[in-house]
Amino acid sequence: MHFPGRFAEQLVAENLAQVSLSFLVDDLVVRRGGAAANIAFALGVLGQRPVLIGAVGDDFADYRSWLERNGVDCSGVHVSEVAHTARFVCTTDEEFNQIASFYAGAMAEARNIELAPVVAATGADLVLISPNDPLAMLRHADECRQRGYRFASDPSQQLARLGGQEVRRVVEGAELLFCNAYEWGLLLRKTGWSEPDVRRVVGTRVTTFGAEGAEVVCRDGSCLHIPAVPARGRVDPTGVGDGFRAGFLAGVQTGLSLERSAQLGSLVAVLVLEVTGTQEWALDHGGARQRFADTYGAEAAADVAALLS
Repeated sequence: MHFPGRFAEQLVAENLAQVSLSFLVDDLVVRRGGAAANIAFALGVLGQRPVLIGAVGDDFADYRSWLERNGVDCSGVHVSEVAHTARFVCTTDEEFNQIASFYAGAMAEARNIELAPVVAATGADLVLISPNDPLAMLRHADECRQRGYRFASDPSQQLARLGGQEVRRVVEGAELLFCNAYEWGLLLRKTGWSEPDVRRVVGTRVTTFGAEGAEVVCRDGSCLHIPAVPARGRVDPTGVGDGFRAGFLAGVQTGLSLERSAQLGSLVAVLVLEVTGTQEWALDHGGARQRFADTYGAEAAADVAALLS
Protein backbone atom coordinates (compact mmCIF):
# COMPACT_ATOMS: atom_id res chain seq x y z
CA MET A 1 0.00 0.00 0.00
CA HIS A 2 1.06 3.62 -0.51
CA PHE A 3 0.42 6.47 1.92
CA PRO A 4 0.56 9.87 0.15
CA GLY A 5 2.25 11.63 3.04
CA ARG A 6 5.02 11.18 5.59
CA PHE A 7 4.76 8.88 8.58
CA ALA A 8 7.03 11.17 10.60
CA GLU A 9 4.50 14.00 10.39
CA GLN A 10 1.84 11.82 12.02
CA LEU A 11 3.92 10.86 15.06
CA VAL A 12 3.68 12.92 18.23
CA ALA A 13 6.94 12.56 20.15
CA GLU A 14 5.45 12.88 23.63
CA ASN A 15 2.71 10.30 22.88
CA LEU A 16 4.75 7.48 21.36
CA ALA A 17 3.90 5.21 24.28
CA GLN A 18 0.26 5.25 23.12
CA VAL A 19 0.25 5.25 19.33
CA SER A 20 -3.13 5.01 17.61
CA LEU A 21 -2.90 5.78 13.92
CA SER A 22 -4.79 4.91 10.76
CA PHE A 23 -3.34 5.80 7.37
CA LEU A 24 -5.66 6.40 4.42
CA VAL A 25 -3.77 4.83 1.53
CA ASP A 26 -4.31 5.61 -2.12
CA ASP A 27 -3.05 2.39 -3.64
CA LEU A 28 -3.24 -1.33 -2.90
CA VAL A 29 -1.40 -3.98 -4.87
CA VAL A 30 -1.53 -7.65 -3.97
CA ARG A 31 1.31 -9.75 -5.38
CA ARG A 32 2.39 -13.36 -5.13
CA GLY A 33 5.54 -14.07 -3.19
CA GLY A 34 7.34 -16.26 -0.69
CA ALA A 35 10.91 -17.43 -1.15
CA ALA A 36 10.09 -21.05 -1.98
CA ALA A 37 7.32 -20.13 -4.41
CA ASN A 38 9.47 -17.48 -6.10
CA ILE A 39 12.29 -19.96 -6.63
CA ALA A 40 9.95 -22.73 -7.78
CA PHE A 41 8.20 -20.38 -10.22
CA ALA A 42 11.51 -19.33 -11.77
CA LEU A 43 12.66 -22.94 -12.03
CA GLY A 44 9.42 -23.74 -13.82
CA VAL A 45 9.94 -20.87 -16.26
CA LEU A 46 13.40 -22.31 -16.98
CA GLY A 47 11.88 -25.66 -17.90
CA GLN A 48 12.69 -27.55 -14.71
CA ARG A 49 10.30 -29.68 -12.62
CA PRO A 50 10.36 -28.08 -9.17
CA VAL A 51 8.39 -29.53 -6.28
CA LEU A 52 7.09 -26.99 -3.77
CA ILE A 53 6.99 -28.02 -0.10
CA GLY A 54 5.41 -25.79 2.52
CA ALA A 55 2.30 -25.07 4.54
CA VAL A 56 -0.53 -22.82 3.30
CA GLY A 57 -4.12 -21.93 4.12
CA ASP A 58 -7.28 -22.76 2.22
CA ASP A 59 -6.88 -19.38 0.48
CA PHE A 60 -4.06 -20.92 -1.61
CA ALA A 61 -6.24 -22.26 -4.45
CA ASP A 62 -5.66 -19.43 -6.96
CA TYR A 63 -1.95 -19.32 -6.16
CA ARG A 64 -1.73 -23.10 -6.62
CA SER A 65 -3.30 -22.83 -10.07
CA TRP A 66 -0.85 -20.09 -11.07
CA LEU A 67 2.17 -22.08 -9.94
CA GLU A 68 0.98 -25.29 -11.57
CA ARG A 69 0.40 -23.45 -14.86
CA ASN A 70 4.04 -22.41 -14.65
CA GLY A 71 5.41 -25.89 -14.14
CA VAL A 72 5.47 -26.20 -10.33
CA ASP A 73 4.46 -29.47 -8.68
CA CYS A 74 2.42 -28.50 -5.60
CA SER A 75 1.73 -32.01 -4.39
CA GLY A 76 4.04 -31.45 -1.41
CA VAL A 77 2.07 -28.46 -0.11
CA HIS A 78 0.23 -28.96 3.19
CA VAL A 79 -3.07 -27.08 3.56
CA SER A 80 -3.89 -25.90 7.08
CA GLU A 81 -7.39 -26.35 8.41
CA VAL A 82 -7.16 -23.35 10.74
CA ALA A 83 -4.78 -20.67 9.41
CA HIS A 84 -4.39 -18.47 6.36
CA THR A 85 -1.37 -18.51 4.08
CA ALA A 86 1.54 -16.42 5.36
CA ARG A 87 1.66 -12.87 4.05
CA PHE A 88 3.65 -9.67 4.28
CA VAL A 89 1.67 -6.42 4.47
CA CYS A 90 3.55 -3.19 3.91
CA THR A 91 2.67 0.51 3.67
CA THR A 92 5.20 2.91 2.13
CA ASP A 93 5.12 6.69 2.49
CA GLU A 94 6.39 9.46 0.19
CA GLU A 95 9.90 9.18 1.67
CA PHE A 96 10.00 5.39 1.07
CA ASN A 97 9.75 4.74 4.80
CA GLN A 98 7.87 1.54 5.49
CA ILE A 99 5.60 0.19 8.21
CA ALA A 100 5.06 -3.52 7.72
CA SER A 101 3.80 -6.69 9.35
CA PHE A 102 4.48 -10.34 8.61
CA TYR A 103 1.76 -12.87 9.37
CA ALA A 104 3.23 -16.36 9.63
CA GLY A 105 -0.13 -18.15 9.74
CA ALA A 106 -0.03 -21.61 8.23
CA MET A 107 3.74 -21.42 7.79
CA ALA A 108 4.14 -22.67 11.38
CA GLU A 109 2.67 -26.02 10.31
CA ALA A 110 5.56 -26.64 7.91
CA ARG A 111 7.41 -28.15 10.88
CA ASN A 112 4.99 -31.10 10.65
CA ILE A 113 5.96 -31.96 7.05
CA GLU A 114 8.12 -35.03 6.46
CA LEU A 115 10.25 -34.90 3.30
CA ALA A 116 10.50 -38.63 2.65
CA PRO A 117 6.98 -39.20 1.22
CA VAL A 118 7.32 -36.21 -1.12
CA VAL A 119 10.77 -37.24 -2.30
CA ALA A 120 9.59 -40.80 -2.87
CA ALA A 121 6.52 -39.69 -4.81
CA THR A 122 8.23 -37.09 -6.99
CA GLY A 123 11.78 -38.36 -7.42
CA ALA A 124 13.21 -35.02 -6.30
CA ASP A 125 17.00 -35.30 -6.00
CA LEU A 126 17.94 -32.01 -4.32
CA VAL A 127 16.21 -30.31 -1.38
CA LEU A 128 16.54 -26.52 -1.08
CA ILE A 129 15.93 -25.35 2.48
CA SER A 130 14.89 -21.71 2.15
CA PRO A 131 13.48 -19.29 4.78
CA ASN A 132 10.52 -20.96 6.46
CA ASP A 133 9.26 -21.75 9.92
CA PRO A 134 12.53 -22.12 11.89
CA LEU A 135 11.58 -25.51 13.31
CA ALA A 136 10.72 -26.70 9.81
CA MET A 137 14.13 -25.61 8.54
CA LEU A 138 15.85 -27.50 11.35
CA ARG A 139 13.72 -30.62 10.86
CA HIS A 140 14.30 -30.71 7.11
CA ALA A 141 18.05 -30.22 7.40
CA ASP A 142 18.21 -33.01 9.98
CA GLU A 143 16.13 -35.30 7.77
CA CYS A 144 18.33 -34.63 4.75
CA ARG A 145 21.43 -35.62 6.69
CA GLN A 146 19.76 -38.69 8.20
CA ARG A 147 18.37 -39.96 4.89
CA GLY A 148 21.34 -38.94 2.75
CA TYR A 149 19.41 -36.44 0.62
CA ARG A 150 21.43 -33.86 -1.27
CA PHE A 151 20.45 -30.47 0.05
CA ALA A 152 21.17 -26.79 -0.38
CA SER A 153 20.91 -24.31 2.50
CA ASP A 154 19.44 -20.84 2.05
CA PRO A 155 18.75 -19.48 5.57
CA SER A 156 18.79 -15.80 4.42
CA GLN A 157 15.97 -13.85 6.13
CA GLN A 158 15.73 -16.31 9.00
CA LEU A 159 19.36 -15.78 10.04
CA ALA A 160 18.13 -12.96 12.26
CA ARG A 161 15.78 -15.37 14.07
CA LEU A 162 18.00 -18.43 14.31
CA GLY A 163 20.59 -18.86 17.07
CA GLY A 164 24.16 -19.85 16.33
CA GLN A 165 23.67 -23.58 16.95
CA GLU A 166 20.50 -23.53 14.87
CA VAL A 167 22.30 -21.89 11.95
CA ARG A 168 24.94 -24.60 12.16
CA ARG A 169 22.24 -27.28 11.95
CA VAL A 170 20.63 -25.70 8.90
CA VAL A 171 23.96 -25.33 7.08
CA GLU A 172 26.14 -28.29 8.04
CA GLY A 173 26.39 -30.90 5.31
CA ALA A 174 24.80 -28.76 2.60
CA GLU A 175 25.99 -29.29 -0.94
CA LEU A 176 25.35 -25.60 -1.61
CA LEU A 177 25.12 -22.60 0.72
CA PHE A 178 23.41 -19.44 -0.56
CA CYS A 179 23.61 -16.02 1.10
CA ASN A 180 24.12 -12.36 0.25
CA ALA A 181 27.07 -10.34 1.49
CA TYR A 182 25.34 -9.11 4.66
CA GLU A 183 23.96 -12.56 5.48
CA TRP A 184 27.42 -14.09 5.01
CA GLY A 185 28.85 -11.79 7.67
CA LEU A 186 25.91 -12.50 9.98
CA LEU A 187 26.28 -16.24 9.49
CA LEU A 188 29.96 -16.10 10.47
CA ARG A 189 29.21 -14.00 13.55
CA LYS A 190 26.33 -16.18 14.75
CA THR A 191 28.05 -19.52 14.22
CA GLY A 192 31.53 -18.46 15.33
CA TRP A 193 32.85 -20.18 12.23
CA SER A 194 35.70 -18.85 10.11
CA GLU A 195 35.60 -18.94 6.32
CA PRO A 196 37.75 -22.13 6.27
CA ASP A 197 35.35 -23.67 8.83
CA VAL A 198 32.45 -23.12 6.43
CA ARG A 199 34.40 -24.73 3.60
CA ARG A 200 34.86 -27.81 5.74
CA VAL A 201 31.10 -28.28 6.31
CA VAL A 202 29.56 -27.30 2.95
CA GLY A 203 30.34 -28.20 -0.63
CA THR A 204 30.11 -24.83 -2.38
CA ARG A 205 29.32 -21.38 -1.02
CA VAL A 206 27.53 -18.92 -3.30
CA THR A 207 27.46 -15.31 -2.10
CA THR A 208 25.74 -12.50 -3.99
CA PHE A 209 26.83 -8.86 -3.95
CA GLY A 210 24.03 -7.12 -5.84
CA ALA A 211 25.31 -5.08 -8.77
CA GLU A 212 28.84 -6.25 -7.94
CA GLY A 213 27.98 -9.78 -9.00
CA ALA A 214 28.50 -13.05 -7.13
CA GLU A 215 31.25 -15.17 -5.63
CA VAL A 216 31.39 -18.95 -5.84
CA VAL A 217 33.79 -20.62 -3.40
CA CYS A 218 34.48 -24.35 -3.56
CA ARG A 219 35.60 -26.61 -0.73
CA ASP A 220 39.18 -26.58 -2.00
CA GLY A 221 39.27 -22.78 -1.67
CA SER A 222 39.07 -22.02 -5.38
CA CYS A 223 36.97 -18.93 -6.05
CA LEU A 224 35.03 -17.61 -9.03
CA HIS A 225 33.92 -13.98 -9.32
CA ILE A 226 30.89 -13.61 -11.56
CA PRO A 227 29.95 -10.12 -12.82
CA ALA A 228 26.28 -9.17 -12.78
CA VAL A 229 24.23 -8.72 -15.93
CA PRO A 230 23.84 -4.92 -16.28
CA ALA A 231 20.36 -3.75 -15.31
CA ARG A 232 18.29 -1.65 -17.69
CA GLY A 233 16.44 -0.20 -14.72
CA ARG A 234 16.14 -0.93 -11.01
CA VAL A 235 12.41 -1.24 -10.41
CA ASP A 236 11.92 -3.60 -7.44
CA PRO A 237 14.66 -5.57 -5.62
CA THR A 238 12.20 -7.91 -3.90
CA GLY A 239 12.80 -11.50 -4.97
CA VAL A 240 16.03 -10.82 -6.86
CA GLY A 241 17.97 -13.24 -4.65
CA ASP A 242 15.31 -15.90 -5.22
CA GLY A 243 15.71 -15.44 -8.97
CA PHE A 244 19.46 -15.88 -8.69
CA ARG A 245 19.06 -19.10 -6.72
CA ALA A 246 16.63 -20.51 -9.27
CA GLY A 247 18.93 -19.75 -12.19
CA PHE A 248 21.92 -21.21 -10.38
CA LEU A 249 20.05 -24.38 -9.42
CA ALA A 250 18.66 -24.83 -12.93
CA GLY A 251 22.20 -24.67 -14.25
CA VAL A 252 23.61 -27.11 -11.70
CA GLN A 253 20.75 -29.57 -12.17
CA THR A 254 21.24 -29.63 -15.95
CA GLY A 255 24.97 -30.20 -15.75
CA LEU A 256 26.32 -26.70 -16.31
CA SER A 257 29.53 -25.61 -14.62
CA LEU A 258 29.40 -23.53 -11.47
CA GLU A 259 30.50 -20.52 -13.50
CA ARG A 260 27.74 -20.89 -16.08
CA SER A 261 25.19 -21.62 -13.35
CA ALA A 262 26.08 -18.40 -11.52
CA GLN A 263 25.91 -16.47 -14.78
CA LEU A 264 22.45 -17.87 -15.45
CA GLY A 265 21.45 -16.92 -11.91
CA SER A 266 22.62 -13.38 -12.55
CA LEU A 267 20.49 -13.18 -15.70
CA VAL A 268 17.33 -14.33 -13.92
CA ALA A 269 18.07 -11.95 -11.03
CA VAL A 270 18.21 -8.92 -13.29
CA LEU A 271 14.97 -9.93 -15.02
CA VAL A 272 13.27 -9.95 -11.61
CA LEU A 273 14.87 -6.61 -10.69
CA GLU A 274 13.45 -4.88 -13.75
CA VAL A 275 9.78 -5.46 -12.91
CA THR A 276 7.51 -4.84 -9.94
CA GLY A 277 6.70 -8.07 -8.16
CA THR A 278 8.61 -11.30 -7.69
CA GLN A 279 6.79 -13.37 -10.31
CA GLU A 280 5.85 -10.74 -12.87
CA TRP A 281 8.91 -11.24 -15.09
CA ALA A 282 8.91 -13.24 -18.29
CA LEU A 283 11.62 -14.98 -20.28
CA ASP A 284 12.02 -13.41 -23.71
CA HIS A 285 14.12 -16.22 -25.08
CA GLY A 286 15.85 -14.38 -27.89
CA GLY A 287 16.38 -11.26 -25.82
CA ALA A 288 17.62 -13.25 -22.84
CA ARG A 289 20.19 -15.12 -24.93
CA GLN A 290 21.43 -11.84 -26.38
CA ARG A 291 21.79 -10.20 -22.96
CA PHE A 292 23.64 -13.25 -21.72
CA ALA A 293 25.98 -13.17 -24.72
CA ASP A 294 26.55 -9.42 -24.35
CA THR A 295 27.68 -9.94 -20.75
CA TYR A 296 29.48 -13.28 -20.81
CA GLY A 297 30.29 -13.93 -24.47
CA ALA A 298 28.94 -16.05 -27.30
CA GLU A 299 30.58 -19.27 -26.08
CA ALA A 300 28.95 -18.89 -22.66
CA ALA A 301 25.58 -18.16 -24.29
CA ALA A 302 25.86 -21.33 -26.36
CA ASP A 303 26.41 -23.36 -23.20
CA VAL A 304 23.14 -22.14 -21.65
CA ALA A 305 21.10 -21.97 -24.84
CA ALA A 306 19.01 -25.02 -23.99
CA LEU A 307 17.74 -23.35 -20.82
CA LEU A 308 16.90 -20.11 -22.62
CA SER A 309 15.11 -21.64 -25.60
